[in-house]
Amino acid sequence: MGLFSPPATPYVPPMAAPPPSPPTPVDKSVEEAAARTKAQLAAAGGFGGTMLTGGQGVTDPAKVQGKTLLGG
Repeated sequence: MGLFSPPATPYVPPMAAPPPSPPTPVDKSVEEAAARTKAQLAAAGGFGGTMLTGGQGVTDPAKVQGKTLLGG
C-alpha cells in the first residue's frame, strides 16, 4: 500500500444530525406586549448611563505636562 494507493475501506461520512424542528407560531398579542415592554424600558433608561462623574464633578487632579523642547 503506497502513498497514492486507495484506502482499503472506503470513507463513510458520519451521520448528520436531524434537522431542527420548525418554529412554533407566536401570538401577535404576545409579540406586541414584548415590544411595548422593551420600548418602555428603553425610554425609562434616560441618559443616566452616560454620566461619567457624580454631582461633585471630577475630584482627581488634572494629568497635564509642561511643554518640552526637542533636541535641546
